[in-house]
Amino acid sequence: MGFEFETGTENVVNIKVIGVGGGGNNAVNRMIAGGLRGVEFVSINTDKQALLHSATSRKLQIGEKLTKGFGAGSNPDTGRRAAEESKGEVSKLLEGTDMVFITAGMGGGTGTGGAPVVAEIAKERDILTIGVVTRPFDFEGSARRQQAEAGIEEMRSKVDALIVIPNERLKLVSEERITFKNAFNIADDVLRQAIQSISELITMEGIINLDFADVTAIMKGAGYAHMGSGTATGRDKAEVAARTAIQSPLLETSINGARGVIINITGSPDITLEEVEGAAMMVKNAAHESAHIIFGASIDDNMEDTIRVTVIATRFDRNPTLSFEEIPAPKGESFFDGNSTMVFSAGEVNAAAEAAQAPDLESKDDLFDDIDKIFKRGNARRDSFDF
Repeated sequence: MGFEFETGTENVVNIKVIGVGGGGNNAVNRMIAGGLRGVEFVSINTDKQALLHSATSRKLQIGEKLTKGFGAGSNPDTGRRAAEESKGEVSKLLEGTDMVFITAGMGGGTGTGGAPVVAEIAKERDILTIGVVTRPFDFEGSARRQQAEAGIEEMRSKVDALIVIPNERLKLVSEERITFKNAFNIADDVLRQAIQSISELITMEGIINLDFADVTAIMKGAGYAHMGSGTATGRDKAEVAARTAIQSPLLETSINGARGVIINITGSPDITLEEVEGAAMMVKNAAHESAHIIFGASIDDNMEDTIRVTVIATRFDRNPTLSFEEIPAPKGESFFDGNSTMVFSAGEVNAAAEAAQAPDLESKDDLFDDIDKIFKRGNARRDSFDF
């Protein structure tokens, strides 16, 4: 496989993040507040008043004739018809786009009904289309859950890859008290991390040997996707971070049996080749034995004694689930062997250490204190945002 570094402005990948409906608009606002860069944000809604509070520079009110700007009333059919009414405007908004993330909260009206229509328009334009959606909390009621499940299935048929975040899992991963407000904020931040992980693979300086073609090879027509990210410090940090990325506490999925995997490792300048290879081997052993694995690495000078492992897994033979105890440990073989596409060398690590200036994009508001508590495990510190 050949690899190129796209450096000219004519080769910059155009990535859009579109939030559809109230939940999608809120998620996009948090991404902007969290410092996500290298993408263009768009808000789409039937509710004119809600759009006025959007932080995006581009906004589109859909179904103006149908809803008169008053929203979809939690009716997915109204959301669908509103998006269909505005197909021309949506298509024009997508001009020149190479990759689009469509995020929505499933269960309501505009997001549930409108997001699949937006995805369908994007696919018609041959745009790599990734859906990132949430499943509602149980307390939101059975009717909303049923609407959400129907919307998720519709989205799955319209996108290249779909990431589903079940809000209910938020309360299962922590013994700490989570406020009602922060529960929704944390869910929004998980969406941000999911999109940031993929977009930074393509856009962030210092990522080694990953380009848009690599991401397309893994994500195009992939169906359901697992995404996980783990960060750890101290002793055994590589193993801790890799295990967290493989088995996401906020998801019902893992990478077991995946035939397409992207591994991205970011570490402090003191990270060793042994640590990088150990983390990569743990991910490789959990995937299908003949998986197509694409690898990238970077050095973040703002980190100290820290490693972050991000995994994107697709193309499953069956439902992508795995218990934490089943995660294989490294067996001592080299990640450079086998069926993986290995595009990494010690020389590249040294070059990355000298050249990479990966920015710290994490928000520093009080919410992250809550998230930090959620993911502390054992002797190693894990700040895990898993998707």
